[in-house]
Amino acid sequence: MRRVFRHFPVRAKHPRAWATACAAEAAGLQDAFWPMHDALYADQGRLADPHLWGRASDLGLDVERFEADRRSDAVLARVRRDLHGGVRAGVVTTPTLVWEGVLHAGVPDAALLDRLREAPSPP
Repeated sequence: MRRVFRHFPVRAKHPRAWATACAAEAAGLQDAFWPMHDALYADQGRLADPHLWGRASDLGLDVERFEADRRSDAVLARVRRDLHGGVRAGVVTTPTLVWEGVLHAGVPDAALLDRLREAPSPP
């Protein structure tokens, strides 16, 4: 099984979705995508820019580079590409898991998670 994350920032549901998606991508340019991702999800009540800079600093990132990357055309294009790809695939909400080509919208139930844990690894 492969874990892949795609951004699906819906401003109507989460006003800071774009900022945080771009923060994760900017952190990824310094090899810290998953640590930033985890930090953002762990404390969703503190997502204003100063908190993003603090997380970047806590992760040992170059904060000036992080901020420049977060606002760069390349990072914005990556997030936009993920969003448009999700729309084309039929994603309507977050989270959405895709397993064996089937979309599972919303928070996964225990049965689905058990099936995922028990799934054989690909060759």
